[in-house]
Amino acid sequence: MDFQLSDEQTLLRDTTRDLLSRSYDTETRNKIVDTELGWNRDVYKQLADIGILGLGFDADAGGQIEIMLVLTEIGRRLAPEPVVNAALGPGALIAEHGTDAQRELLDDVAAGQKLLAFAHTEPGMRGASTEVSTSAVQHGDSWVLSGRKNPVLAGHCADTLVVSAALPDGGTGLFLVDADAVTRRPYRTFDGLRGAQVELDAAPGEPLGAASDASAAIRGALIRLQSALCAEALGAMEEALRLTTDYLKTRKQFGVTLNTFQTLTQRAADMYVSLELARSMNLYAAMSIADGQLDPVIAARAKLQIARSGRHIAQEAIQLHGGIGVTAEYPVGHYAARLTAIEQTLGSAQDQLGVLAGHVGDYGVVTL
Repeated sequence: MDFQLSDEQTLLRDTTRDLLSRSYDTETRNKIVDTELGWNRDVYKQLADIGILGLGFDADAGGQIEIMLVLTEIGRRLAPEPVVNAALGPGALIAEHGTDAQRELLDDVAAGQKLLAFAHTEPGMRGASTEVSTSAVQHGDSWVLSGRKNPVLAGHCADTLVVSAALPDGGTGLFLVDADAVTRRPYRTFDGLRGAQVELDAAPGEPLGAASDASAAIRGALIRLQSALCAEALGAMEEALRLTTDYLKTRKQFGVTLNTFQTLTQRAADMYVSLELARSMNLYAAMSIADGQLDPVIAARAKLQIARSGRHIAQEAIQLHGGIGVTAEYPVGHYAARLTAIEQTLGSAQDQLGVLAGHVGDYGVVTL
């Protein structure tokens, strides 16, 4: 198995890193996330110009490895642009299951001119479930949807929603819904990003492809989203560790820098171990998807390790920084908040353990 990046992948990673490094420092990001939109349209357009918003839409536009590289850089800078939630995530569903006419929307999505949102999660939903209470009813050749979706990440700014809804004959279908046809209640999440509660009251919807059970497509989309979250978390962990080690090298106590205290350097070394465990599982998840293996067990394994590593690194980064680690002006607290949010999105560590426990019977008994 080749773990080396191609020249094109390296260029994509470095270009993304350069763009986001020029666009964001802690002060700039704090100002942007405090705006009503919560992200920068100019930066989003620049991401579109280098082809990032169309990754995975067709065979020539890159795949999960390229998405992994981009999301790692987004996590490294805590860039608030909704690259996955407003483009890559719902866009992949349209690319794979939409009609030719519906796929034409992706040209505007890839250009940054149209924003999408995947409205699937509902209040009380745990993990990556495909069962929803939102209903779809057919009237002649038309469909109407009723229900409540929350949280819908990037739902506050989306132009078109990809909505999951229970079909009359059973199963869960996918529909395209104009954002103007629903009631949206925007809010800011605790990590500085944006979401919305979406209420559908007989909102007209267009079936994505055929009006049939799309549970398998939804499961695949959730696995890809989990992989993207893992990649973003990895970038955040890398930067949190870098900030912490730099701080230990410069902050002085009793006339010497903190890295001269063995206990503190041992704790930093433990953070590095957690980071490398997360890196391996992140790559495992992305490469599995790139090979066409959309396995919920692999996704759960990766998300579980990412959750454990993220929690460990976030807590230790704040502890080793002391009081400055939780101030708004210093970045470490923001990385901890984002890592905490990622842990809770699409299933917490406990939820992932539940998935793995449910598949224990798939394995034979090992004897020595």
